[in-house]
Amino acid sequence: MDQSPYLLYSDGNGNIFEDTSLYAVGRAGWDAFPVPAEEWIELPDGGNLYELPGRRGIGIDVTSGEMRLCEKGWAVAAFIPPAHTGLYLAAFETLPEAPTLPLFCYTAAGWLNEKTYVPAVRIEKDIRQENAGYNEEQIEKGTLHLLQNYPENRLVKHLMENCCMTYHCPAARNFALGRWECPVPTSPACNANCIGCISFQPEEETIVSTQDRLTFKPSAEEIVEFTVPHLLNADFPIISFGQGCEGEPLLMWETIRESIIEIRKHTQRGSININTNGSKPDAVKALCEAGLNSIRVSTNSARKHIYEPYYRPNNYQFEDIIESLRVVRSFGGWASINYFVFPGMTDSVEEYEALRKLIINTDLSMIQWRNFNIDPDWYMGKIGVHETGEMLGVKQLMDLIRAEFPKLRFGYFNPSMERMKGDYEHHFAGGELYK
Repeated sequence: MDQSPYLLYSDGNGNIFEDTSLYAVGRAGWDAFPVPAEEWIELPDGGNLYELPGRRGIGIDVTSGEMRLCEKGWAVAAFIPPAHTGLYLAAFETLPEAPTLPLFCYTAAGWLNEKTYVPAVRIEKDIRQENAGYNEEQIEKGTLHLLQNYPENRLVKHLMENCCMTYHCPAARNFALGRWECPVPTSPACNANCIGCISFQPEEETIVSTQDRLTFKPSAEEIVEFTVPHLLNADFPIISFGQGCEGEPLLMWETIRESIIEIRKHTQRGSININTNGSKPDAVKALCEAGLNSIRVSTNSARKHIYEPYYRPNNYQFEDIIESLRVVRSFGGWASINYFVFPGMTDSVEEYEALRKLIINTDLSMIQWRNFNIDPDWYMGKIGVHETGEMLGVKQLMDLIRAEFPKLRFGYFNPSMERMKGDYEHHFAGGELYK
């Protein structure tokens, strides 16, 4: 790319325009920065743009080279689809009356030669949540088939009617299509009070949760009934406890353990994974003994003083999540972190040092570099961060980590058993699962 793209703004009525007097910039921490030309890519298929009400975009004046606000309309940000990680946030100034933004990711965006550009990298070859891979007719057919096959199963009903058909959850849609990773929500309760929880927000809060949480505790029988056929029949099968529509699965560890034991009586095929906050290392140990293959522990930081104000844990602490990762590795399992990338904080020098320590201490298998779905101003205010310190840049952080830890895998999704055991980077599934 020879030049920076132009700033985008919205008229407040759903129309987006470019301002050719301003080049688009990005935000890291509290500040705006020029984005290196090579870090802009075309907005991938499945991405889209949205306006940021009550916010003025910041750009670089084409003539003077100075940064200034675009007064023509509201700022604009991009949602970038799964498998991609944003390198800069949208740069804007928030006006006093601006509403809190909903729980989406807010990547910088610009416009050049009739195309939208975003500062991002494709971090994952897996195409499992690719927009083009979903055929609505087949999804509806698969949904109907599952509801007819499991008429008494409350979990199948929840996954199909709520997750698949109402919220268009990519994992539930893949389950309807009988392929890859199958979601298994188990817990209506949680032992964290995450600021950006997508399934539960207190009524007095200024944001709303994006979906409703699971309202019942499924039985081991309900879990086993549909997960065994999935493991037996799907290509590159995974079943995953711990989903966006539930609380913390480790609070239901006895049911999960019972399910794993029963599942493994029927088949050794595929991987059994848990997405978790990692709060109960003893429960994780019990699950590994039963046959758990992999864990993904979510965190906004490798630093306790950034982690705890966001998660607001009940009866556990940051050290427990580290221990849970270590436990899984001690059983020879696959341990990932679901790492919420916030440009300016994730790539601060202090965070980089803490991340290095975490990787070494846990013998980590993988980092899933996830876009953080949260209003940037609101988040930093809530956790009390006013200064981010020296920043490396997200791309540079990734390069440094890759160079120091060549065996550590980068990605966006939980890998299948075949991929864990095989050549991670070049394991192609007949062209179907990886680009």
